[in-house]
Amino acid sequence: MRNLWLLLVVLPFLLSCTKKDDSTVATKSMPPELVVGTDAAYAPFESENADKSVEGFDVDVIQAVADKAGFKIKIINTPWEGLFNQLASGDRDILISAITINSERKKVMDFSEPYFEAVQLIALPLKSKVTKFTELRGLKIGVQTGTTGDEVVSGLLGKTDLNIKRFEGTPLALQELVNGGVDAVVADNGVVNNFLANNTKAFKTVADPSFAKEHYGIAVKKGNTELLNKINAALQAIKKDGTYQKIYDKYFGKK
Repeated sequence: MRNLWLLLVVLPFLLSCTKKDDSTVATKSMPPELVVGTDAAYAPFESENADKSVEGFDVDVIQAVADKAGFKIKIINTPWEGLFNQLASGDRDILISAITINSERKKVMDFSEPYFEAVQLIALPLKSKVTKFTELRGLKIGVQTGTTGDEVVSGLLGKTDLNIKRFEGTPLALQELVNGGVDAVVADNGVVNNFLANNTKAFKTVADPSFAKEHYGIAVKKGNTELLNKINAALQAIKKDGTYQKIYDKYFGKK
């Protein structure tokens, strides 16, 4: 009888402890609004319009992904130099900014499945006799700081070569080419083609077989598997239902 009385007294306490413990191991829920970082100096992927809001291919893709996954986003223009640190510190939940997936970046952040294939292009004046990448030696070359274009040109000339002219954005480097301040620009094909198509007819592009294909991914903080899975599922869904193709056609024309 004493044992039964003890059980009746202790059992509610044990049950309450069990319920409390269960709640502490529940999956951490996502915030009501996720902050997306992007460097809006890379048209047509991301750029600022007249009212300072960000628009472009990447913006439309991440909005479609968010709509499909069922979460809200806030897009903040973030300089490329600080983009990855903002993700690591938690000030940004997602990055989408024509970010090439590579082994070094995968050490410090997690990437979605690829959503865009790119390759480097050389932009040159029509009169230029350059036909391949190695012929850029001795010329002034414009690149965006910290991009794949910067990496490949640094590999050719040496990182500290004074002929490498670095800019905060690829459009700035391309404008310098138009102004005659550099002899060539090396950058992603989507940006180069968009700029030349909308700004000038006095320039050409050269594709070098040494340039490897690249793939852009949506980045999240290392270990954020819950968010990454939602993004990947939504990416697959917008590709399957035709939404992605409509966005692609809007900015790059039909394949």
